Parts: sequence; C-alpha cells; structure tokens
Amino acid sequence: MNVSIVGSGYVGTTVAACLADIGHDVINIEIDEDIVEAINAGEAPIHESGLAERIADHAGSSLRATTDYDAVRETDVTFLCLPTPQSEDGSLDLAIMRAGAESLGRALADEDGDHLVVVKSTVLPGTTEDVVGPVLEAESGTAIGDGLEIAMNPEFLRMGTAVEDFLEPDKIVFGASSDGAAETLRELYAPILDRQGTDLVETDVREAELIKYANNAFLASKVSLVNELGNIAKEYDADAYEVLEAVGLDDRISERFMRSGLGWGGSCFPKDVNALRAGARDQGYEPALLDAAVTVNDAQPRRLVDLLEEHVPLEGARIAVLGLSFKPGTDDVRKSRALDVIDHLTDRGADVVAADPVAIENVRPDYPDIEYAASAEAALEGADGAVVATDWPEFDGLSFDGMARRVLVDGRRIDVDEDALEVYEGLTW
Repeated sequence: MNVSIVGSGYVGTTVAACLADIGHDVINIEIDEDIVEAINAGEAPIHESGLAERIADHAGSSLRATTDYDAVRETDVTFLCLPTPQSEDGSLDLAIMRAGAESLGRALADEDGDHLVVVKSTVLPGTTEDVVGPVLEAESGTAIGDGLEIAMNPEFLRMGTAVEDFLEPDKIVFGASSDGAAETLRELYAPILDRQGTDLVETDVREAELIKYANNAFLASKVSLVNELGNIAKEYDADAYEVLEAVGLDDRISERFMRSGLGWGGSCFPKDVNALRAGARDQGYEPALLDAAVTVNDAQPRRLVDLLEEHVPLEGARIAVLGLSFKPGTDDVRKSRALDVIDHLTDRGADVVAADPVAIENVRPDYPDIEYAASAEAALEGADGAVVATDWPEFDGLSFDGMARRVLVDGRRIDVDEDALEVYEGLTW
C-alpha cells in the first residue's frame, strides 16, 4: 500500500520506518529540511532502539522523505503525526494540527480517487471529526464520505521500545468514518494482525481518541499510587519493593508499573494527563483522582533532594546527577524528573555535575551553567553526594571510590553495592 506520513517527529519517523519494514511504500512529509535529508541519507533523526537500522534498510527504496505536500497524491492513506503541544492551562494547542490539515487538504484538492486521512496524534474526543475533518473538507473541496474518509488510530509507543511496540503491539485501535476506511486500515495492519498476541479494537472515532488518554491516565495514576505507597512504606522503615512485589502477584493488579521512585515524565504522560484534566473541566467535571496523581508525582523530585540534604549540606556541595533522559533507552528529556532534581539542587546552592549516555546535548542549552561529565564514573569523582535519576543499565555496578563522600540517594533502584557506600538511601524504600 502507498502511505504518506505528515510529520517526522518521534511518532511519525517510527511509524514510517515500521510501515516500510512490513512491506508498504512510505513517504514522510516534513517541513524540517535537515530531517528530510537525514532520512533520505538513511540516518535516524532521533535516538530509538532499532530505528536507525530500519531507516538505513529502506531509505531510497520503500521509504523516502520530502517537504512537498503534493507527494500525498501518490498515496492512498495519509497519517497525521503532528505535535499537539500543551498550552499553559494544560489544554491542547491544535495550531500545528490545523496547519497540517490545511496543507494536506490543499494537496488533496486535485486528487482523483478515494483518500483516507488517519489522525495518529493524541487528541481529545471530537478533534478528528469536528476539527480535522471540516478543515480537510474546506481545503480539498471534497466531503467526508464522498471520496475522502477520516479515521483515528492512536499510538501506544514507549520511548526506547517504540519499534518493538509498533511491530509487536498488545492492541491496535482505530475508529473509522466508514466501513471502507476500516477495511483499509485492516489491510494496512494485516502483517501485524496476522501475528499471535495482537488484539484489534474497532470503535467509533471518539472512543478511539479517548482510549489513548484513558490508557495513559490509568498508568500514570498507578505509578503515583505506587509512589504514595512507597512514601508511606519509607515512613514505616519498610521495603516498598517487597511490599509491592507481593501486591503485583494479584492478577487483578499485575506486577507492571510497580516500581516506586521518582515518578513519571516524558512527552506523553504529563501532556496527556493534563489535557484530559483540562478537557474534563471544560465538560464541567472535576477530575479529583487525576489531580491527586499529578500532585504526588510532582512532589517526588523534592522528596529525593530533601532526603539527600539529610546527609549532605547542599550549599556549595558537589552533587552528581546520574541520568538526564526521562527514562533509559531514549535521549528525550521532556518533563524529565532529572531536570526537576537539578532545579531543586541548584536552588539550594549545590554545584551539579551530570552524566547520561545519550541525553547531555538535549539538556545543555537549557542548563548551560552545570557541569557535564563524559561518564558516570567521571561525575562521581570528587562528589560530595550523588543521586540516580534515570535507571540506565550503564549505572549498574558503579564504583564509588572516587567520591569525596560516598553518599547515594537512588531514585530508580539500580544495581548498587551498598557496602561500597557510607550512605545508601532509596527514595521510597
């Protein structure tokens, strides 16, 4: 099938490479010429496991990139993979989505034959039908259902495992405007649906939009509840990990997302939870549980720094921050808990030296005054204390011999030789 992808960010690039990998011919449409050049040269514009190899394999054959929207006329299906950033009040800013839909609609004005437009971006219920659809109709001159169809197909990609998540998903969800549009999506995903273990969920469009928010809101709330329990366990001098491991054996609960620590960050959970909270208030409903989940999550970095300060006077202290990305396996630092930790440390007068395998250059522009180390070992050298903010495998089994004071507060429970430290504290265990 001939497919076009509008947007070459984290989602768009991954979707394009994976669709090419399962046998489709894919055109990536992106306004950033550097990204276009990188993809056409067979290079991945983002750090994501398994992505670079697939782009290298398919670039120049079944995968290419362009800045020209007219390329959509060569395809049968177009995915809108555009950012929907968060406004100050937590609501979604749909300006980029509207602009993309306008450009797409104009490009489709002269197309002969049917075309399916699929919203892949995370948007609140009603956006696909009430915002994207009317824009496409106005710009293309074609009515939905009369040669133009729309659908919603949310993504469930985790940074660090996005390629695997796309190719071997737990579920594929879509809501389509017609039976024909649904059949096109079933055909598109057939190579994945033919594999064992993938559920197909077909709904109306609004339900498909809300499923992504419900999914992330549930997981974010679970993490915050786990952290609340971890905080309580610490007050009782009990090991939260032992407690939660037993709780996770209950098949109604499961062991997934049961690691207490610094909390959730990244581009999805914070934005999606806040958008759902703002959307609920727009509908006249107060989302008290989601508000509480955010409150607990936002408090975790301060709790970690408070715990460190019980052992190390922070004014003038040299503190190593191990990990900058919001999770291991990615260079994404959006809403990273590590940055909140750095803010609290510097506010209290500490001198921060940070280490991360891949994310330093994404932090340096916003934090030019802290020190950056080439490795965790280098960051620890001469440090008065250290914190673990991201559980990179590279941090397991570290030596702390070079520290001025061997004090570590671990926010993620890495593999640590506690006997090698003067003080080893877990954030919530």
